[in-house]
Amino acid sequence: MAAEEKPILEIKHLNKTFNIDGKQVEILKNINIDIKRGEFITIVGHSGCGKSTLLKIIAGLVNYSDGEVIRNGRPVKGPDTDCGMVFQEHRLLPWLKIKDNIGFGLDRRNRKNWEERVQRQIELVRLGGFENAYPSQLSGGMSQRAAIARGLAADPDILLLDEPLGALDALTRVQMQKEILRIWHDKGTTMIMVTHDIDEAIFLATRVVVMSARPGEIKEIIEIRNSNARIRGSADFTYYKNKVYNHFFEDEKVDIDYNI
Repeated sequence: MAAEEKPILEIKHLNKTFNIDGKQVEILKNINIDIKRGEFITIVGHSGCGKSTLLKIIAGLVNYSDGEVIRNGRPVKGPDTDCGMVFQEHRLLPWLKIKDNIGFGLDRRNRKNWEERVQRQIELVRLGGFENAYPSQLSGGMSQRAAIARGLAADPDILLLDEPLGALDALTRVQMQKEILRIWHDKGTTMIMVTHDIDEAIFLATRVVVMSARPGEIKEIIEIRNSNARIRGSADFTYYKNKVYNHFFEDEKVDIDYNI
C-alpha cells in the first residue's frame, strides 16, 4: 500500500499576538490544521478574529509568535512563489494592460515563454480578447478574474484568497463563485479562502474552518462530504449551513436531521 501523501500545509500550535499601544493583544490561539494537496478550504468567523492574519502568515507576509507553519515540507520564513495571494480589492496597476498585470511578477527575459504563460492564465479565467484592455475598462468581476489569473501566473502550489468577492454585487458574486470553482477543478491548485459569506463557504469548500471571535481559535472543521451540498436549496446544503450558523447563533440553534 502506498504511503499517504504528506500534507501540502501543516499548521501546528500557531499563536499570534500584536503589540498595540504597548499591550500584547492575542489574535490567533493554538491553530492546528493539516491541508492536503488539491483541497479547497474556506475559513469563516467574526470580523477581527484573525482570518486574514492567518492567510498572511501562511503567505509569509506576517511573522507568527510561536508554533509551526510548514508549506511543502519547509518552514515558512517569508513570501515564496509556491504560494500566491488574491485580495479583496483586485489591486491591478491602472497604467498597465491586463496581460502586463497578470504577468507582472514573471521573468520576461524569454518573451515567448512569458507570453505563453500569460495567455494560458487569460484563457483559464476567460478573459480572452481583453489582453490589451486596461483595468478601468473591465467590470468588477472581470477585474477579480484578472487578479486570480495574476495569483496563478507563477503556478503556485497554494492560492490564498482573502475575501476576493466581498466588493461585488450579489449576482456577479454568485457567478464568480462558479468561476472560482471551475478554475479550481481545471487547475487543481490547493485553495484557501477567507469569506464572511457562509453560503459561499459551503458552496466552494471541501472543508469549512469555523473560527471563534478574537482570539481566533478553530471551533470546528466541517468536512463537506456530499456533492449535493453545492446545490443551493438542497437538504444537504441547508444541513451544512445550519451546522455553521449554529456556531454563531447558539441561542437560535436548529436541530435538523437530513440523514446524511
